[in-house]
Amino acid sequence: MTFNKGSLILVDYTAKVKDSGEVFDTTIEEEAKKHSIHESSVKYQPKLVSIGEVSYPVLKGLDEALAKTSVGDKLTVEVTPDKGFGERDSGKVRMIPIRKLGEDAEKVSVGDTIEIDNKRGIIRFIGSGRVQIDYNHKYAGKTILYDVNVVKSLDSPTDKVDGILQSRLPLENSKVNFELKDKEVSITIPEEILRADGLQIMKHFIQLDIFKFVPSLEKINFVETHLNKQAQKKTETNDQKTPEPKAA
Repeated sequence: MTFNKGSLILVDYTAKVKDSGEVFDTTIEEEAKKHSIHESSVKYQPKLVSIGEVSYPVLKGLDEALAKTSVGDKLTVEVTPDKGFGERDSGKVRMIPIRKLGEDAEKVSVGDTIEIDNKRGIIRFIGSGRVQIDYNHKYAGKTILYDVNVVKSLDSPTDKVDGILQSRLPLENSKVNFELKDKEVSITIPEEILRADGLQIMKHFIQLDIFKFVPSLEKINFVETHLNKQAQKKTETNDQKTPEPKAA
């Protein structure tokens, strides 16, 4: 069974540059450690992909290949530049005075990624008071190989909500809790992320995604519980002071 446009699926993958063998992305923690690209802030788990949609996108070449797969398929997908990170454009390589980097001028080195004029680029050359910046994507012009495992298709409302929350919330999956009842879902926001940067934006995209992929739902509740920690601490202190009754 192949997937239709808008299907939500979970995939594990490891991506590498075809000509050099450089592994630069993976959903598998062991692979990240093996290839020295592990990041402690990354949540390693199967990636949520929406086939043919922009909500949870992948490279066009990978998306087209995944649309023809089924759950359980393991394959290697070759993504050429025209359906990947694009062809290299010499017009995106600029030479600028190094003084334009300001205080960073003495800190940067070849290979660093910097932001100039609201655009991110890679430093290719430094010398004679100038710096060459390449605004092409790092892997522009490269053919990418994806080793893919199609893990699961999210078909039921419960699976879809669970997949969206696990993808959007910076939490251990065991702490993702929600209750789906009739045409309403209540999502618990744990105390540990109540003050997280961008929480309101996360909630905004969560509700957009849930209404899009589970159109039968009519209402989403975000449940936040705030505890009076001072009162709780006082109660605990008083409990500790209360003497135990003496035995008769």
